Order: sequence, then structure tokens, then C-alpha cells
Amino acid sequence: MRPNNFADRLCAAVLDKGSRVCVGLDPNLARLPQFLLEDHPPPQAVERFCCAIIDAVAEHCVAVKPQAAYFEALQQEASPTLWAVMRHARQTGLLVILDGKRNDIGSTADAYARAYLRDDAPVDAITVNPYLGSDGVIPFVKTAAAEARGLFVLVKTSNPSSGELQDLRLSDSGKLVYEQMADLVAGWGDELIGEYGYSSVGAVVGATYPRQLAELRARMPQTPFLVPGYGAQGATAQDVAAAFDERGLGAIVNSSRGIIFAYQTRDLPPTEFAQAAQAATVEMKNQINSAIEQNAG
Repeated sequence: MRPNNFADRLCAAVLDKGSRVCVGLDPNLARLPQFLLEDHPPPQAVERFCCAIIDAVAEHCVAVKPQAAYFEALQQEASPTLWAVMRHARQTGLLVILDGKRNDIGSTADAYARAYLRDDAPVDAITVNPYLGSDGVIPFVKTAAAEARGLFVLVKTSNPSSGELQDLRLSDSGKLVYEQMADLVAGWGDELIGEYGYSSVGAVVGATYPRQLAELRARMPQTPFLVPGYGAQGATAQDVAAAFDERGLGAIVNSSRGIIFAYQTRDLPPTEFAQAAQAATVEMKNQINSAIEQNAG
């Protein structure tokens, strides 16, 4: 019987596999192996590509993170392809974090939450954009609580221009915007804390800002982090080490392009895309584990 708390399932998977890796599934048609596109229509090529990646990395990562936009680009075939990929990931025992960055208010937010976090959906957690305030987040929190699911709320994102908004200082409290958001996220999740001491309401905190990552870990001790920015965006294992507690818990680190298109950066034949992804995942897992050990020492 699965734990009734998403954060507990996440922590258990980290400890069981000795991995903190989340593999992002960003199936950009322009970078897919050409032989797949020659043999199959785009939706089937995407499904075959993603499922082969999942099979190759499942032993060495704890979660996959399908990026909804690349599936939505398939138009009328978007939902069947995305759901087939997510179901396959679930069948391999991986957690599924849908990167949809959903956001709305009232009944619309509730509909988004029910669409992806209901009991029969192959989604364990979803990313949420919080910049409409509590009205746009609470429906997700309520559904996550009822369905034993999770969410990751954008707090300090990895993109270069994030500071245009997130680093501004609020005149009334003196906090930076991302600090205010961190406090809100911690509050939204304080009733969903599991046995490992972490909430099912997590935060997206970019590895490309390691100082802020360390500050937010101290500020949000019971909030699990989804950490993008590793690899192709320039962040290293040392940059993410501060996201973890003394048990090696508290975060998972995402890499998308650096893993799924590793065959290109390693100059391997397109037919070896899955093997290259597996090798990149193992390398990432080992580098992060080593950095955590060094940081603890």
C-alpha cells in the first residue's frame, strides 16, 4: 500500500534508489533521433522516444518530469501521447511530476487540480505558478491533500531574468519577492507534512542560484525542492548540495536536455540515445551523491 503522503513517497524513493535525480522529458521534435521520425508519425515518435528513455533511466532516478508544452505542441494527439508516457513511467515505478506550471483562480484552478491530481491520473505532482496569490494555489493544495498528491510551487526559478521580479524588495516587509513566496509556500504546506518531516507542497528553486538555494533551504526546512538548472543550464553538483539535509533528503534535481539528448553531446549514434541517457543519469546520480557527502563532511 502506497504511503498517503507524496513527500513520504518521494523520500522513500530517494533512500531506496540512492538517487536524487529527476529526468525531464522535453521531447523537442527538432532534436529527436531522425530515424524515429522517419519510421513513425510525430506523436508515436515522441511516445517511443520517451518510453525508451524511461526504461533506460528508471533504475537510476526517482522521477520523471514531462514538460507539458512539448506534448501540447502535438496538438490533437497531445493528451493521448502525454498520458501514455506518464502511465509507462508509473508502471516502471517512477514518480511523475507534470511540469505544467498551471495557474488560475476559483473553479478554474479547481478544474486544473482535478484534471491532473485526481486518483486515476498517472501524476504524482504538478508544478504551479503562484503569482495570482493564494486563490490560485489553495485548490491545488486541497486536491493534493485529498488525493495523496503533491505540487511544486515556483519560488526562485533558474532562468536568467527571474530576478526582474523575484529579486525585487517589498516596501512593506523588506522581504524579497522570492522570500515572501517561500514563506507563503511553507505556510500552504504546513498541514501536509509526512513522516520524513517534509510537506507535500514543494518549491521550485533553481540550481543556477546556489546562494539563494542555500538560504531557502534554511528558510523552508520542511519543504521539498524541485531543483532545475543542472547540466545544460550550467549548474553543477556542488551548486545543488546545499538543498539536502543531513540524511540526503529534501530535494530532487532535474536535468532534461543533458540526459535525454546526451547522445548528441557525446557524439554517439542516434540509435544509442537510450544508452546515452542512462550513462548521463548514472553520472549525474554519482556526482550529486558525492557532492552531498563532501558537503556533509
